Amino acid sequence: MSEQPQVPFGVMLVNLGTPENPDAASVRKYLAQFLSDPRVIRVPRLLWWLILHGIILRVRPAKVARLYQTIWTDEGSPLMAISRRQQAALQTRLTALHGSEIPVELAMSYGEPSITTAGRALANRGARRILVLPLYPQYSSSTTAAVFDGLANALQRCPDLPEILFIRDYWQRDDYLQALADSVQTFWDEHGRPDRLLMSFHGIPQRYEDSGDPYPSLCRQTAAGVAAKLGLDEQQWSESFQSRFGREEWVKPYTDELLQTWGQDDAINRVDVLCPAFAADCLETLEEIEEQNKVVFLEAGGKQYHYIPCLNDQPAHIEVFANLVLERAKAWL
Repeated sequence: MSEQPQVPFGVMLVNLGTPENPDAASVRKYLAQFLSDPRVIRVPRLLWWLILHGIILRVRPAKVARLYQTIWTDEGSPLMAISRRQQAALQTRLTALHGSEIPVELAMSYGEPSITTAGRALANRGARRILVLPLYPQYSSSTTAAVFDGLANALQRCPDLPEILFIRDYWQRDDYLQALADSVQTFWDEHGRPDRLLMSFHGIPQRYEDSGDPYPSLCRQTAAGVAAKLGLDEQQWSESFQSRFGREEWVKPYTDELLQTWGQDDAINRVDVLCPAFAADCLETLEEIEEQNKVVFLEAGGKQYHYIPCLNDQPAHIEVFANLVLERAKAWL
């Protein structure tokens, strides 16, 4: 007879990844892996290899390292530190709700801990069933599907496959939308209300959406859901897309261009920005949104600009994860 699982199942949280240190060498290593993924960059491989190694990895690492240095903490990368806290909090909450241990491990699509590392850790903790939860509320082929590819690649070397549950997305959950809305309302209770709320999502090239990636539509539905929870009319909020890279057209409207337009509008003095596509604060929120885009808005004529942090390891966020995991893994319990 085969050995019975020592725990009902394990959970693998997966986020994008981060350089180990805020220096050019670490950033170069990270970018080389990240930008080599065909899910992320859809350009003929030979052409892209020449561009990546001949230009990008020679120029960008030092620049990006300087940006990381502005947000680095005593705990290291904010993304890693927050993800570790999410991992610990979710394990504590799942164990409390279930009454016995449900192990949780953290993995990154790029860098360490890798999906292979996390999978081995769960196996060593007695998990023969694994629920994989990519920390991307809205599915995209460039993020969630990349996690699936990484998982499949890792399992190719596994002689004894575990049973797998893979969470595609969770943007439509009422508790998730409510947690976002509550975080905004809590911020407003302390700081007052803005003239506009902007919900900024990480962008993707327009041709990705044209080829069938549903991500932009899911982002727009997420923003509408949060606005509805807050009771906002269409003049009080908007969604936009940030972090474009290269010269091709990306999904619009662009966050920086919209903020510049709003800054020039005498009726819009204060803007608050929320980033519902990010489960944890990172370079794209703490540096790009909180710092760079603040300058864009204020220099265009705006008066007040506030960034509302991600849900991170807030109890309401951990509760969303715990409820999602236990609902999906009901058959294993």
